[in-house]
Amino acid sequence: MTTAHAATDAFPRVDDLRSAPLRHRHGDVFNPPALTNYLGCLQADLDLTGIRSLNFAPYAHADTVTASLYLDGRYLPSYGEPITFTWRPDRVERSMTCSGLRLTSTTVLVPGRMAAVVLVTVENLGGADRSVELGLAVRSTIGATHEALTGWLPYHEGDNALDVDAARRVWVATARHSAAVAVQGVVAVDGRVETDAAPGRLTARLTLGPGGHPARTTVAYVHVMGADRAGCLAVYDDIARDPSGAVTRAERFWDDELAAVFTGGGRYTGRLPLLETSDDTLRRLYLTGIVGVMYFRRERPVAVLDPSYDTLMPRYWQTSTFLWDFSLSSIVHGLLDPEPMRRQLEHWMRTDVHTCMATESVTGAPIGMWYAVNDFAMIRSAREYLRWSGDHRWLRHRVGDGGTVWDHLAGYARAWRQFKTPGGLADYGALGNLLECVSSYVHEVAGLNAANVFNLRTAADIAEVIGDGSGAGVLRAEAADVLASLRELYVEGEGYWYARHPDGSKRPVRHCYDFATIGSLLGGDLSAEQRAQMTAFFQAELQTPTWLRALSSRDEDAVFSVRPDHQWNGAYTAWPSEAAMALIRMGRPEVAAEWMTGLARTARQGPFGQAHFDERVIDADGGGARKAPCEVPYISDWACSSHGSWVSLVLEGVFGVTADLAGTVSARPELVDRFDPQARLVGLACQGVDYTIDRGGAHRSSRA
Repeated sequence: MTTAHAATDAFPRVDDLRSAPLRHRHGDVFNPPALTNYLGCLQADLDLTGIRSLNFAPYAHADTVTASLYLDGRYLPSYGEPITFTWRPDRVERSMTCSGLRLTSTTVLVPGRMAAVVLVTVENLGGADRSVELGLAVRSTIGATHEALTGWLPYHEGDNALDVDAARRVWVATARHSAAVAVQGVVAVDGRVETDAAPGRLTARLTLGPGGHPARTTVAYVHVMGADRAGCLAVYDDIARDPSGAVTRAERFWDDELAAVFTGGGRYTGRLPLLETSDDTLRRLYLTGIVGVMYFRRERPVAVLDPSYDTLMPRYWQTSTFLWDFSLSSIVHGLLDPEPMRRQLEHWMRTDVHTCMATESVTGAPIGMWYAVNDFAMIRSAREYLRWSGDHRWLRHRVGDGGTVWDHLAGYARAWRQFKTPGGLADYGALGNLLECVSSYVHEVAGLNAANVFNLRTAADIAEVIGDGSGAGVLRAEAADVLASLRELYVEGEGYWYARHPDGSKRPVRHCYDFATIGSLLGGDLSAEQRAQMTAFFQAELQTPTWLRALSSRDEDAVFSVRPDHQWNGAYTAWPSEAAMALIRMGRPEVAAEWMTGLARTARQGPFGQAHFDERVIDADGGGARKAPCEVPYISDWACSSHGSWVSLVLEGVFGVTADLAGTVSARPELVDRFDPQARLVGLACQGVDYTIDRGGAHRSSRA
């Protein structure tokens, strides 16, 4: 990050989120950066110009790579030279030195357009005139569908009709089975350039060097997608007249978006508090958490849910919103965009959440297998909506044929009963219903049974809001029974928990999900000895300097998988922030604070990935734990939407904010002095009242 803003400075800008330079070459374990403009997304390829996963639902190429660079007739990666990647919310910058040339590129998605631009600048480092040929290998699998997108990759067509528009020197691909077109071309921005287009190839011939010709020349690759040829060519012509202007507009767009997050202007129905601090760790983690939710907003007029928030980008499960990941960001959804949040929750209430892991936004269809976390996800998300909005009338709102919102929420809280075993806990089934890659984390798992205690207690709080005091008492008594049964799963003296199997046997599982979930939800219900043992286990077997191991490397299931989101070699997006919150709620805030300094170094790769590696297993990148790549066997996308957990860590962990369903806000900021005694949150909105939070607590404030 650049120099931190003082408290009097204005809103953050895109350069405040600039990543560290990430230097890589072909063959590296690397997940290249990605972009969105809310209409769709793309990913840079490990190349100076190449892009992939350019998709704007319902129009898509899936993961097809295009615009791969040939330098003077030779495929660029074959030179073996490293490329430096830098991400900002508005752009990806790439640079390298190769064959006596300095090459740089800036990639953007054009605001408001289904289009990408890559500006490429070539500088001659030699002392003589030089001719350079840039060849871009272009491909297309454009297609469109309005049907449910239920697979890992978007719909695409591999047999496009291909031709060249000779007048424009552009390459046009037309889908044969749907109404979809892609136009790709190269235009000169400055300098002496000749361009050409042929099947599968765009070419720019540059004349560089001293002696009357410029030593530096810029060209632009433009890629436009849409429903028809005429429309795509019109957009292409508009962008091609001023490709540099598209880069400028992208920067302005994202600067405006970052301001809108804190003002309530623009596209959001709420706002987040502005963090004023001179501390780089706090600022980096807070802004990364915010952008890591913003970046998943999708605006699709064809969709049943518009706007919506995707879960992964840019490669997998586009148009899909997973209940689990959404719930981990629910504090941000509740504060920043409560109206789409309410619609999303009502949509899930109309869906049988015991039959799916997600729904997709275009058709609203449920997808995938049942995730056992879904009841917890619904209660957690609804609680955030209710406590920040104060919309208690929503509880009486009827949703589909399933009764009122309260009926649905009470049903989720009591759903554990249908899975109840003689041991008094819920059996949540097999591998696919839980962590997918930890074979021992099955059946009666501690984390989700702890969540049942939370669900029942939260339902009791809601029951009191609607005036059902006796019902609240019944729910709290049920929560107490579940808690008593849960205690039987603790591995005495060790700090971790058992999973109980149908035959009654108990298998120890040294997993961060139990630590984080039980510590953050039930920290006050644990004995002092248990809290100390859990913390010692965490520090010895899970914590790393800049990230986390989801599963202890001492666990016998470590041999089962190398998928780093939940296994021994790394951890998922939100597990470090959830674990840090558990440390705070178990009375060890100093451990969390010291660790957060290292975690902030991992945030220097842009938004957190779906998983990062333990930096002692795979070398660090940019000073922090390296993002895991999309490819098999790691299968980890560049970013995941659960970043709101990091915002929660700052608001509720560092600043100690609490807000109940009645709208009572208080704060015990025990950690603020460890970072910046002058730090404060300005404009925290709860049920129509604004608060400023500082080291002295929560104070009502007025907005200018």
